[in-house]
Amino acid sequence: MVDESERRAEVRHRTLKGGLIAFNGGRSTIDCKVRNLSPIGAKLEVAAILGIPDSFELAFGGETLACRVVWRKLKELGVEFAR
Repeated sequence: MVDESERRAEVRHRTLKGGLIAFNGGRSTIDCKVRNLSPIGAKLEVAAILGIPDSFELAFGGETLACRVVWRKLKELGVEFAR
């Protein structure tokens, strides 16, 4: 089995920040926790991945970033930041 971290282009640093996933023009939001972070992506923890689209805005730490989902697990998402 290949370790997930070995496939990353950038090292992610552990964190625990509250965040907000926003989609449908900001009309739909889901609370999340940013569990690890790099300049190009993050791992998010949510109550459930059901209903989260393939791309959305992530607001945390005073900034908002456009994201694209790279992988999904039961209660986690791996996202890449759009540049």
